[in-house]
Amino acid sequence: MSEPPVTAAGRVPGPPRAADDGAPCPLGVALARRLRGASTELTHRWLDRIAQRVAIDANHVFPTEELLDHVPILIDGIADHLEDRSNTITADSAVVAKAMELGALRHAQGFDAYQVLKEYEILGGILFTYLAGTVDEIPLGCSRAELFGCAHRVYHAIALVQQATTTEYLRRVTEKLSERDARLRSFHRTLAHELRNRIGAAAGAAELLESVELGDEERKTMSGVVARNVGSMRTTLEHLLELSRVDTSDVRQQRHVRLPRVAAEAARQLRDLARAHGVEVRLAPLPDVDVNAAAVELCLTNFIANGVKYSDPAKPSRWVEVSGELAVDADGRQEVVVHVRDNGLGVPPDQRAGLFGRFFRAHEHSAQYVEGTGLGLSIVLETVRALGGRAWATFPEVGTEFAFALPERRGQEGRRAGGQEID
Repeated sequence: MSEPPVTAAGRVPGPPRAADDGAPCPLGVALARRLRGASTELTHRWLDRIAQRVAIDANHVFPTEELLDHVPILIDGIADHLEDRSNTITADSAVVAKAMELGALRHAQGFDAYQVLKEYEILGGILFTYLAGTVDEIPLGCSRAELFGCAHRVYHAIALVQQATTTEYLRRVTEKLSERDARLRSFHRTLAHELRNRIGAAAGAAELLESVELGDEERKTMSGVVARNVGSMRTTLEHLLELSRVDTSDVRQQRHVRLPRVAAEAARQLRDLARAHGVEVRLAPLPDVDVNAAAVELCLTNFIANGVKYSDPAKPSRWVEVSGELAVDADGRQEVVVHVRDNGLGVPPDQRAGLFGRFFRAHEHSAQYVEGTGLGLSIVLETVRALGGRAWATFPEVGTEFAFALPERRGQEGRRAGGQEID
């Protein structure tokens, strides 16, 4: 006995059709037509719902008109499968290409996997709500099996599109992790080589001090070799300890502190060094937002210390200034940008390309009085990259300006804190 038909109120049902006769379902055809006609409206509804859940301006959820115009292709593909189950969404279809493009975009924008999956949960809810409100307007009778068949085809099509987006997103995540792992292995090799050299130099000088009769001047020179290499290794290990505290795998374990407070602490730590070099450290107004305390302190102490150590002895007034602002990056994400500018020696043009490289030291020959390992800037770069940010340097007429940017994921409005001066 066939099931009773489901119809719109007041409609006379047509003869029920077998659910598995292979022909396109008339209800599916009608619903697909409605879905295509509303695809632009539904895309904008999707956009608005996504923007409510992530810290990205609505204009940047789909950041170009071209991409926004192409997103309805996803809905059209779902409509095609709803209309006829033989219209399968295949790997080489335009629908899958657009879904993969969306996965690449979401990776670039810093979405996490949960947000990507939630995005399609939102799309499914929007489409099912729209179709549920539309089905009673269609003057066709169908069996319950046919109605459930239509719902299943919509669900299946959404799942295929979601799979394409998620697969591309995860491919890029895996690729980034592989690159980071390769950089880490390279870093370990370089670090081991550098520490081995410094241990060898210190051990050799210490052996000479114990086994050979040396004059006062030679003894002083050998003692200096030991002290410099041991001091350099201690600084390197302190940098590594700070870096190990930046745990990006568990947000709950990260200590977040207001940016002005972190900047004041970094300047306080370097107060004695700044006084010894006759350098004034200034703190300009900074956005009053939460930041990862360990990461930002690490970046600021490195940048400020560089500005102090490479100050210009010939200048009567020497200074390093920390400033910052909230900005929006190219992908529409809100970010915290911090600048550290000095009026020091600057960086010669032929040395700028290697500035953030490991064990690279500018002025290595012309400023041999400056001690350091050449690891500080490379550690800063690794740290901000691990947190989804970036670091760079610019070169004004006088001195150098270092900067770093970190995502401000909560999208909160920054309150400006009053400027401070650390003497």
